[in-house]
Amino acid sequence: MRMEVRKQLSGGSKFPEIDVFGDVYVRPGNELAESFQMTMREKSQLVLQESASQLPPDTPLEDLKVDEKINRDYSYKKAFMPRRELLYQEITHSMPPEKISIFKSLDDWAKDNILTHLKPVEKCWQPQDFLPDPAASRDDGFHEQVKELRERAKEVPDDFFVVLVGNMITEDALPTYQTMLNTLDGVADETGSSPTSWAVWTRAWTAEEKRHGDLLNKYLYLTGRVDMSQIEKTIQYLITFGMDPGGENNPYLGFIFTSFQERATAISHGNTAKLAKKHGDLKLAQICGIIASDEKRHEAAYTKIVTKLFELDPDYTVISLAHMMRKKITMPAHLMYDGRDDHLFQHFSGVAQQLGVYTANDYADILELLLATWKVQTLVGLSPEGRKAQEFVCGLPPRIRKLEERAQARTKQPPMSVPFSWIFGRQVRLL
Repeated sequence: MRMEVRKQLSGGSKFPEIDVFGDVYVRPGNELAESFQMTMREKSQLVLQESASQLPPDTPLEDLKVDEKINRDYSYKKAFMPRRELLYQEITHSMPPEKISIFKSLDDWAKDNILTHLKPVEKCWQPQDFLPDPAASRDDGFHEQVKELRERAKEVPDDFFVVLVGNMITEDALPTYQTMLNTLDGVADETGSSPTSWAVWTRAWTAEEKRHGDLLNKYLYLTGRVDMSQIEKTIQYLITFGMDPGGENNPYLGFIFTSFQERATAISHGNTAKLAKKHGDLKLAQICGIIASDEKRHEAAYTKIVTKLFELDPDYTVISLAHMMRKKITMPAHLMYDGRDDHLFQHFSGVAQQLGVYTANDYADILELLLATWKVQTLVGLSPEGRKAQEFVCGLPPRIRKLEERAQARTKQPPMSVPFSWIFGRQVRLL
């Protein structure tokens, strides 16, 4: 009887009364609705099959029932929730309310000291400055420029493209980062066009950052070396899933995170530029280099904000720094997924580590640099909790390096080859 059930199920649902999405109207051309409807139907079949496998041998087909809510919840999570556990969802608005006044009082300071790290639009580079000119018609100029770009890209290996795509996807998930900044108490853009310095910074920073993803996306499209459909799916998944940095709506934690992250991104793009030059693509090296330069400018702004917080409120700031470092700084794209690989970020990070684009030693170097910039070791007048936090963070860089050395000294796992959908399923060897 079970085999009969399975055979009938494989040919389509025999239970139209529970195919709750079977008759949902889908407007022609609405790909999202069509995809969701198909997902729900497929999951209905999976749930029915699983139920059939648990039945006594002589159970009539009409007695087989499925909990519709379980089916809907399963499909919802599969479509819209990350493939890894979210660690920092329970604590929100952790900053003591009285500290909001600090950020309100700093609005004029931010105008004079933070907005100066932005560039007027007319003085900013634009993606088109580095790409083939679609208006170049004489002697078929555009097509010739694309041909030259593709010739250069032929010499670049697959593992490099994996890292370049991962960097681009990280940049293209920009809506998530703007959303994150606007969750921070005391500095959020409360109207969408607020004139406060904090709100102006967030919008203008977002506008500058958007050029990075736009440029890399268009460049990768023109190379013909990558599967743009899979890349676009990864971007959509990543924005859908969001990020889980552990900011707690707390601007102390948020600006510590962005200080660290901008530095990390600058290092990653800078090292990618060096590799592009090594592989003979000087134009791509220039692209990655100009993006790294932007990231350094933004790093300077965020680092300056935390420097000011150490000046005004050293005890709570160093406690916040220790709190953030105990959690570990997560990369913005740590929830990336392409519809296939549940461990995509770990595999991408492994390639980046292997190529020297971003490593555990870089993590330690960044922390060491920030500690020196913020003069954490020389802070005085701290509370007992503050002194404990100071001791913890100042001792962290050598501990990180020692752990990395031990990890490298251990018996290594056998090399593995990982397929990446971004490069049409071709495999990259991870040592």
